[in-house]
Amino acid sequence: MSFGTAFASALSGLTAASKASELVSSNIANATTPGYGRRALSLTAQGTGPNGQGVKIAGINRAEDRPLLNDRRLAQSAEGDAKARLDFFTRLQTQMGTPDQPASLSGRAAAFGSALTEAVSQPGSDTRLGAVASTAKALISGLAAIGADIQTARSRADADIAYQVQQLNAALVRTAKLNGQIQTGLGAGQDTSALQDQRQQTIDQIAQILPLREVAQNDGTVMLHTVGGAVLLNGRPAVFGFTPTAAISPRMTQQSGGLSGLTLNGLTAPTAGAASLLTGGSLAANFALRDDIAVSAQAQIDAVARDLVERFQSSGLDPTRAVGAAGLFTDAGAPFAAANEIGLAQRLSLNRAVDPAQGGALWRLRDGLGAPSAGPPGASALLASLNAALTGSRQTASGAFLPSQRSFSVLTADLLSMTAGNAIAAQGEATFAATRLETLTGLEAQGGVDTDFEMQSLLQIEQSYTANAKVLKAVGEMMQTLLDM
Repeated sequence: MSFGTAFASALSGLTAASKASELVSSNIANATTPGYGRRALSLTAQGTGPNGQGVKIAGINRAEDRPLLNDRRLAQSAEGDAKARLDFFTRLQTQMGTPDQPASLSGRAAAFGSALTEAVSQPGSDTRLGAVASTAKALISGLAAIGADIQTARSRADADIAYQVQQLNAALVRTAKLNGQIQTGLGAGQDTSALQDQRQQTIDQIAQILPLREVAQNDGTVMLHTVGGAVLLNGRPAVFGFTPTAAISPRMTQQSGGLSGLTLNGLTAPTAGAASLLTGGSLAANFALRDDIAVSAQAQIDAVARDLVERFQSSGLDPTRAVGAAGLFTDAGAPFAAANEIGLAQRLSLNRAVDPAQGGALWRLRDGLGAPSAGPPGASALLASLNAALTGSRQTASGAFLPSQRSFSVLTADLLSMTAGNAIAAQGEATFAATRLETLTGLEAQGGVDTDFEMQSLLQIEQSYTANAKVLKAVGEMMQTLLDM
């Protein structure tokens, strides 16, 4: 072997060792960086010829377990979906409260019942009649607050959809741009690992919104499609469209045209049912909350409000009340009609005839809504009838309650029980989704950067560097000896 060949071989070894140490340093520094793929140097023997013998850097390999990556992203989407549903039911359960809390729906109903019972025993007491009116208002206020919070949740979901659509479109454009840069870089023989890291991070952001799968192409680019079959990226990025709504009322739905749906490349994209392209993910969860889950919750609270109104609007309860007139509770001051049930919880009000704040008189609770003047202070028959109406068993006319005769207190307890059951089920799903995501994330980390292995590799690189350096030193000394002769 000539001096030149030896020198070239050792120099190529030093160059490879230097690059390898650079990659090891990068791996260790980014061991916990999301989206980072471990780098490894690919080496080949350099054939004999003008450049002599030695080692040649063939390229840089970026480690990636695509099947595991796809599974982790699907788990990530499922976790986002489950968390959004759990947050809604947890908030709703908190708003309704528990029976042991005086401010809960059950607590307010119990306080109203107790006030009626005490008024029956002393019908001439303005204090006790005032307690009936104030607890009735508190009950109404509780129902209205729950209904308002449900609509706030719908508005919040609508705003989240608009934000996520904006983020989704921007991320798809970035992914398409990175696809182009990676394709160009690979064609020029450049290392595109950093660009691939950025692409993985961007696709991970999309996976939080939509469940998707990534398909590698031969030119280094990737294609993206949802689990439901919608193509998100195939050369050109898809474009989602959505128009947010400033304020949402109980009657507004996507079917009625009051709320915006989702479009994909200008075409309507179903967001529910078997034809939906959105299966899981936070975007699908927000559509479900806005258009289904919260709507059902509003229907339940409206059913409770309707039951309350109808108990005190039944014929024969108050002989002084005119036929067709409103009872103790009204629909925004008017008699309740079954066709106007949607949003009733937010419109309930106490009949102004018994509300001093609206110019009414408390004695009408004792003597009748249509009584022209106050009657005997000891008369308790009407108050007893009102109490019996509240505590009596009747069939709930609407809502998803089991068919059964129940008192109003039992009805509120059933509502709380159903809400708690939904929250428990959502908690179970969220726990399962979080556990699955944690497991897959752990498996992905195991296949990532192992710092112990990297340190061992660094020792081997150091040995290789030292050996090649000794060769260069020996070649230099021999050349110097020849020159000195």
